[in-house]
Amino acid sequence: MENDQGILVDLYVPRKCAATSRLITAKDHASVQINIADVDAEGRALPTYTAFALCGQVRSQGESDDSLNRLATKAGLLRNVWSAQK
Repeated sequence: MENDQGILVDLYVPRKCAATSRLITAKDHASVQINIADVDAEGRALPTYTAFALCGQVRSQGESDDSLNRLATKAGLLRNVWSAQK
């Protein structure tokens, strides 16, 4: 919610899991948000980043590493790491 000046005044803004699109509640203490810094051509970190939020359910199932690889590949941060295989 914003006030008259356009400033965000909510005390809690819920996040969504990037892997499952589930709502991450305030009681989900196993959830994490991983920020991956953007880099320039010389490999130095820029002040911008790409954020991925993972809920506790994904982490408890042991799927967070595969989910993070899939999301990073889709975002163009990784190449030739994740592939859908049966």
